Amino acid sequence: MLNALTVDVEEYFQVEAFRGRVPERDWTHLPSRVAASTRRLLDLFDRHQVRATFFVVGWVARRHPDLVREIAARGHEVGCHSDAHRPIYALGPDGFRRDLRAARAALEDAAGTAVAGYRAPTCSVVRTTWWALDILVEEGFRYDSSVFPIHHDRYGIPDAPRFPYRVRLDSGAEIVEFPMSTFRVAGQNLPFAGGGYFRLLPYPLVRRAIGHLNRREERPAMVYVHPWEVDPEQPRLPAGPLTRFRHYVNLDRTEAKLDRLLADFAFAPAARVLAALGFAEVAA
Repeated sequence: MLNALTVDVEEYFQVEAFRGRVPERDWTHLPSRVAASTRRLLDLFDRHQVRATFFVVGWVARRHPDLVREIAARGHEVGCHSDAHRPIYALGPDGFRRDLRAARAALEDAAGTAVAGYRAPTCSVVRTTWWALDILVEEGFRYDSSVFPIHHDRYGIPDAPRFPYRVRLDSGAEIVEFPMSTFRVAGQNLPFAGGGYFRLLPYPLVRRAIGHLNRREERPAMVYVHPWEVDPEQPRLPAGPLTRFRHYVNLDRTEAKLDRLLADFAFAPAARVLAALGFAEVAA
């Protein structure tokens, strides 16, 4: 079974937990590392002959248009990860639309291809920002991959469906949602397939969970990673103990762990996986 392989292309200093310590006005003064670490992932994917979806921040695309062109030229899908990596609930509807349009213009200019998929920073499509899906449809996006069906201090819709589904909006329009993967234990959805969860959990547990989804539930997994997660030499930023734990632990092990994962399972871009599941509109 094909699983979705995705990359959230952002700088190490754009993580939401650092926003109070690294304001946006300071971003241009910090050393950029996103191009080198993204190419590290591109080379890894080439070695395994797999393609992925790269959800790119518009701010990154404007500063590294050659990187976005390379992602597309190497056969990967380019998706949108916002313009300034601000969560939707910090923008409001008008701000979200402006952010979305700016990001999409930067991405399509650089890639030379249409952008169909969106992923919100910090998985910020939650109950209070459900209106964002209407705006995505109005702006021409065909699928979203932002909903995390778990409890978390920053995001999550615990009772949302766990696998890809069509969302019928109040307007009558529809959009396809490809949620983050969870493993169900004792009536609870547990995360495992990306970001800090992937870095911190033992690999045999991750392999078992994806195997369960593929073979027992006959569903694809949604795997996601950030370029900064394969960059253990990135500058250390001031942060509290919880943020340091979430952001820095096991950075030196992520690439090897991902290498094992790509050898153990089959992967493809999110749009291709959705099309294989019968959501033909994502490739329209």
